[in-house]
Amino acid sequence: MPRKSAKSTPVSGPRSSSKRAAPDKATPTRQSKRTKATPAKSPYFKPDSDEEVDGHAPEVAESEDYENESDQNASESDDEVDDSSDEDEAPRARSRGRTAAKGSALPLRKKGGGAGEAEPWRHGAKLAPGTQVVIKKPKPRGAGNVLYEDHTIHPNTMLFLADLATNNDRQWLKMHDPDYRISLQDFTTFLEKLSEKIVEVDETIPELPVKDITHFSAAWSRTGRKGPYAAYYFQAQPGGSFVGGGLWQPEAQALGKLRRDIDRKPHKIKRVLNDAGVRKSFFEGIGNDEKKAVTAFTKQSSNQSTALKKHPKGYDNGHKDIELLRLRNFTLGTKLRDEEVVGPKGLERIAGLLACLVPFITYLNGVVMPDEESSGSSEDEEEATDEGLEPDNEAEGDA
Repeated sequence: MPRKSAKSTPVSGPRSSSKRAAPDKATPTRQSKRTKATPAKSPYFKPDSDEEVDGHAPEVAESEDYENESDQNASESDDEVDDSSDEDEAPRARSRGRTAAKGSALPLRKKGGGAGEAEPWRHGAKLAPGTQVVIKKPKPRGAGNVLYEDHTIHPNTMLFLADLATNNDRQWLKMHDPDYRISLQDFTTFLEKLSEKIVEVDETIPELPVKDITHFSAAWSRTGRKGPYAAYYFQAQPGGSFVGGGLWQPEAQALGKLRRDIDRKPHKIKRVLNDAGVRKSFFEGIGNDEKKAVTAFTKQSSNQSTALKKHPKGYDNGHKDIELLRLRNFTLGTKLRDEEVVGPKGLERIAGLLACLVPFITYLNGVVMPDEESSGSSEDEEEATDEGLEPDNEAEGDA
């Protein structure tokens, strides 16, 4: 005969969606342990519903400005697991809790606004099966106490560029698209104001719409950003914004014209390089000395790095202006600190440097792309030289 139990064990009925409280003497079931093992009180994991599917509660991870309750949740989770009497389920519950907390890769913001965020766009995050990651639409960085104005570069634009240099990744850029768009708009409106300043000092530059902005930089010439003409250039870069201009790696024909002009009339380029504005802005304020100005020009990094090591074809290595003849770039430029670019004084500072480049840009364009009214006399000089004759206006020392 079957032996009767001394105690009557209550028979558990079917699960109810309302999760009624169990009798006081009921033995803890597997359902209650799994519920406790899941950090349900954590703001990073929220069940879709009150019901479980096959004994597993679905987990939803959300990326918002959460308070860091990891310490509190960890203690609560440990207490609940330790109170469990089922030795088989406890290790599984602990492992499940750690996997969910560690593998979520969601941003954690400490109380008080501390740093140290996990990044959900990074690859390699390990999530528990069934976990749903909900990434909230990113919001742009707050403007703070500084207004966005058309004639200034906002500090947030420089902060975005600094972050971009550190996180040069497509996924990161997607997550920070609002910051990118606001920064781009901020830089575009600034360039519109800067373009007006350039047109004022150089009437050969047409009023063209600002476009083709690449890496937060812009160039102005008679034909816009591209073309054979010498150009003005500005680039915003945290820790080293750049203002400059000239001809960068001109074509062989244009380079040949520049070398021919230096060979025949070197006083023209030397006079431009010795200009007071050029010396002050690009040669660290050296004195009025053509030789020092030429040396400073050839030592500019963009010029020196591409210069020929030997003399160019058709010119002797002992030429008195061999330093200039070896060049393959003809550029001037200087770096700016962030405080010189950002804020209300940035526009005037940058525009002032570009204005100092006008004599240099005008000289280069006059040689490689002469105006129609002066092209006839230039061609006559070339023909006379080819025939072995010296033009009447050439000085003996310049031949």
